[in-house]
Amino acid sequence: MRIYLESLGCRLNAAEIEVLARQFAGAGHSIVTQPAVADIIVLNSCAVTAQASRKSRHRISTLHRESPAADVAVVGCWATEDVARAQRLEGVRWVVPNVDKAQAVTEILGQTSVRAPWSPGRWGHTRAFLGVQDGCDHACTYCITRVLRGPARSRPLHDAVAEVQRFVAQGAQEVILTGVSLGAYGQDLEFEAGLAQLVTAILRDTDLPRLRLSSIEPWDVTPDFLALWQDSRLCRQLHLPLQSGSSAVLKRMGRRITVAEFASLVETAYAICPDMAITTDIIAGFPGETETDFSRTMTMAEEMRFARIHVFPYSERAGTAAVRLPDPVARAVRKERARQLRDLGDRLAAAYRSRFVGRVLPVLWEQRTEGGDRFGLTDNYLKVRTRDARDLYNRIAPARMAEGAGDVLVAEVLDD
Repeated sequence: MRIYLESLGCRLNAAEIEVLARQFAGAGHSIVTQPAVADIIVLNSCAVTAQASRKSRHRISTLHRESPAADVAVVGCWATEDVARAQRLEGVRWVVPNVDKAQAVTEILGQTSVRAPWSPGRWGHTRAFLGVQDGCDHACTYCITRVLRGPARSRPLHDAVAEVQRFVAQGAQEVILTGVSLGAYGQDLEFEAGLAQLVTAILRDTDLPRLRLSSIEPWDVTPDFLALWQDSRLCRQLHLPLQSGSSAVLKRMGRRITVAEFASLVETAYAICPDMAITTDIIAGFPGETETDFSRTMTMAEEMRFARIHVFPYSERAGTAAVRLPDPVARAVRKERARQLRDLGDRLAAAYRSRFVGRVLPVLWEQRTEGGDRFGLTDNYLKVRTRDARDLYNRIAPARMAEGAGDVLVAEVLDD
């Protein structure tokens, strides 16, 4: 059968959909890139915000319209949050919550499978995603993900390193480690510094050219951990969710850090790696957020010189503690504050990109578009394009950066 797979939301979802693709292929089925030609459509859904849940529902309906004869399988967080509603959607045959996701292929096909080998671009990604952690034990008052994903649990270290070794043998130039609470990796295994141990082992025991980390809670990042960036194979990107520039708001959010502690962490990161792309998440309009609180957030975001800001207007989620907090912020105010934060994020991202114009950076190149452009990513997560006619696919090659359009720099690829 022909299987179309799609993922919404976080990088862990992307890692999981890649595993499902390899399992379907291992069972002898074809992975297709267009839903219109699929016999089965699998959507790994998201429910991190109310908007994400709506997007999941809308995407299922759209996929069904594009391929009305296909059977749809909904897996993941929204499938966990609202099983009954998912089952009622037209075209949906299977609803697989997170607790059963590991057996999703068996449930859908009625047969067991083994994973097919990874290969560059085969599942829609040049870079390989590796989920090494799932679940969360933190108590952020706004978060529904910990409810939907369950307690923190880690993949055994030797198993994760072995998977990276297989990726390298199959041609991977970059692996991205993902998790719901990646910084908590190994705590359930009684490691003292679990994620640092895992990163150290991967860099020591594999020939992987580039290793990238997904989001890490700031309280899980220590100076010793930051010292790992002395190895140039560790991508110069660190995603540290701030959520608010007001310590009072952070306290109501249940965040285990103050504004001063976050600022000190960022200062240490820049001291160790001055070109580090520090990216973040910020929630606009959390209950009780005053104009002064919001102004502090804007000021702090600018002072931190973030390379990118992911902005989320606060979203009430049933089952979280935040829905019981007093002094809700009007939706129109949340929307306006989110707009201002996005505008600031665009300015900060442009300022970060401009620092590298004229410099030579290594780029992992991806497929060429029909128009002749080839896109790639630097290790510090700058998106670049070139019209170089050489076969650069899945190669890391040096390129000189020049001004581009929007959020993309133009690159002149140099000889290795």
